[in-house]
Amino acid sequence: MAYTTINKSTDYFNTVLYTGTEPSNKAVTGVNFRPDLVWIKQRSGTEGHYLADVLRGSTKVLRSNETAVENDRGSNGIQSFDSDGFTAGGGDDINSNGGTFASWNWKANGSGSANTDGSINSTVSVNTTSGFSIVKYTGTGAIATVGHGLGVTPKMIIAKGLGVVNNWIVYHSTLGSNKGLALQDSGVGFTGSHLWNDTNPTSSVFSLGAVGATNTSGQENIAYCFAEKKGYSKFGSYVGNGNADGTFVYTGFKPALILIKQTNSTGSWYMWDNKRDTINPYQKYISPNNSNAEYTSSERWLDSLSNGFKWRNTETAMNGSGSTYIYMAFAEAPLVGSNGVTAKAR
Repeated sequence: MAYTTINKSTDYFNTVLYTGTEPSNKAVTGVNFRPDLVWIKQRSGTEGHYLADVLRGSTKVLRSNETAVENDRGSNGIQSFDSDGFTAGGGDDINSNGGTFASWNWKANGSGSANTDGSINSTVSVNTTSGFSIVKYTGTGAIATVGHGLGVTPKMIIAKGLGVVNNWIVYHSTLGSNKGLALQDSGVGFTGSHLWNDTNPTSSVFSLGAVGATNTSGQENIAYCFAEKKGYSKFGSYVGNGNADGTFVYTGFKPALILIKQTNSTGSWYMWDNKRDTINPYQKYISPNNSNAEYTSSERWLDSLSNGFKWRNTETAMNGSGSTYIYMAFAEAPLVGSNGVTAKAR
């Protein structure tokens, strides 16, 4: 049996770094596909995060560090999703002259199609091979289900109301259906059936409680849904040991992107990738819940290994003794390819 069906992870997810050229538009290339979700953060400054997707339109921004409504940036936003990347307009948050940026890019399936699996009809752009779908739907203010199109059960969902000032709500399978984390803050999150109707997602739908954050009556919402694919993506949890010889987290691949959040206490979200740090230890992190510039630690933070990642610090935010954490990780290369041979990074 094949270990993975995705030998080349960069066909579906890729991190690309670039330098801004404002006032000229910046053609960002090297993504390796036409992206359907682009997440950008200025590394050198404190501009907010910029998330755009194919269903909302490239100029329409949501910020992971804010509860604000969707904002159309026009000529200052992403001008187009291109065959090998995207074109950034004149905004400082994506193209300040001389500024340095990181972009994280995912492939779904273009402009999407109608999905009637749930009690609420949705529009879904889905890539079943990589386990990623973008879902747009209109809330009802009542208990409901929404089709996600993955064909398998999602392990993580990141959702936001577009026209309401309210929290991002994150579902993670290790926390369960009565728990939600807010992407824009460092809190321990929310508990209650009002979030996901105390019902785990299925292979066809996810559930909504009668909550305003992602189900306000008459308001549009977006949800980014992720299923786990062996050798390509992993969504799990770990317990820290508070030791510089830290906890090892098995993923089955060398990670290209790692996102973590402490769940038993307050603590920021943190992101590392294989483009900003190319050798161990990985020391450069960005926090989705704030607009701070990229931070380079003076300590050893983590090692990215062929089959997972290992903590090299005693920080409570990442590896506190007895503390619990969730993570999302995408592959640089699987540990073993579909032909049963140890894979190589590409």
